[in-house]
Amino acid sequence: MSDLKQAVPPDEAPPSYEAAAKPITAPPKPPPLRAPLPLDLPVLNALRGKRVILASASPRRKQLLAQIGLTNLEVTPSTVPEAFPKSLSPFEYVLQTATQKATTVYAAELNNTKLGEPALIIAADTVVVSLLGQILEKPRSEAQHIAMLKNLRDTGAHKVFTAVVVMAPLESAQDPGYALQTSVEETTVRFDKEVTDDMIVAYVKTREGADKAGGYGIQGIGAILVEKIEGSFDNVVGLPLRVTLRLIEKVLDEAIDEEFTAFEDDEES
Repeated sequence: MSDLKQAVPPDEAPPSYEAAAKPITAPPKPPPLRAPLPLDLPVLNALRGKRVILASASPRRKQLLAQIGLTNLEVTPSTVPEAFPKSLSPFEYVLQTATQKATTVYAAELNNTKLGEPALIIAADTVVVSLLGQILEKPRSEAQHIAMLKNLRDTGAHKVFTAVVVMAPLESAQDPGYALQTSVEETTVRFDKEVTDDMIVAYVKTREGADKAGGYGIQGIGAILVEKIEGSFDNVVGLPLRVTLRLIEKVLDEAIDEEFTAFEDDEES
């Protein structure tokens, strides 16, 4: 009995029923991480409070643009079918598709009496191209999705092309009435050849890549498939930010130059 009495020292006695019934207070949560301040660039500051339209339904492109401070975007996808022939080169295919998106939305929004004309329209199109030059669309079924990823693994490197088109209306009525700048970015992606069939099937079943050209998302779980890339990472995601920002600068500079020229012409007349 003496051993049992000494089993629990007095200073380590169990809590009373009253103390045990009190709710346990959770530790305080750490303060949330502060978001970075927006980029203080003249070209972005000039667009604050103005209509900037993303002619794409891609949430990834919207997120990428938000990273550089374009957070109040209007998302207005083009409703015109993308029916350009796959016989075009990947460069021409994405460029024509992105240009069609931009010009279609521009024409629809130019005379918007409620919101006014847009200050800027951004459109993009991305395709994945196999080693043999085949343009890969979004997979149409689980079986096609698995076969597509196996092919990308087995054939070596593939390429990702993204065309970016940026438009801004001009003050004058001179044809075509807008400034337009385009660029096509190319990135090489290589899948890890040691990726197993089971891993590909497991990835396909996550459904992450079901809505993406080429069938994978490098910014998400799809990163487990990739060994390395050569070129812009955000180009593979769907929008090369460095290129996009440069095009915005060119378009807005062109619009400012045209406005100044029109003012000088008015003064001379």
